[in-house]
Amino acid sequence: MDTHPYVKLAVQAIRHFLSERKHLTCPSPVPGGMDRQSGAFVSIKKKKNLELRGCIGTVIPNQDNLANEIIHNAVGAATRDPRFNAVTSDELESLQFSVDVLTPLEPIDDAKQLNPQRYGLSVKYKGQQGILLPDLEGIDTVQKQIKICLKKGNIPKNAPYEMHRFEVERYF
Repeated sequence: MDTHPYVKLAVQAIRHFLSERKHLTCPSPVPGGMDRQSGAFVSIKKKKNLELRGCIGTVIPNQDNLANEIIHNAVGAATRDPRFNAVTSDELESLQFSVDVLTPLEPIDDAKQLNPQRYGLSVKYKGQQGILLPDLEGIDTVQKQIKICLKKGNIPKNAPYEMHRFEVERYF
């Protein structure tokens, strides 16, 4: 299976950052489909057991185009995920990468509007936020999805939080 151009760009951005200690310059011209703005997550897993090694992303775009969003989030996933030590050049060959491109956040007012296989979830309360991508192994109920988002955002379960759903296109 061929690696998708979004994933190739993410890996190139990580390699460049690990060797040069600066962000990769956005390709010019911007490759087709990457000239739009969109939130994106870059996930890194160990090939051997698919254990998470890093994941950073944005639900609302912070960059001027998707290419820059992928570049910055790829470097973040490899070097700034607080749950893990930074990825090293030596381990790159033992890792697999994916890029999730998000649809805009859609406010919802009822958990019945969720489906953890189809929709990611953002939960917000008083400046705190918990986010969970869709279709993750072991997260098969809406209740589990909400519980994890509340925990990630350090939001009390009885707080009057806001929920937003989103869909992703996942690329490998």
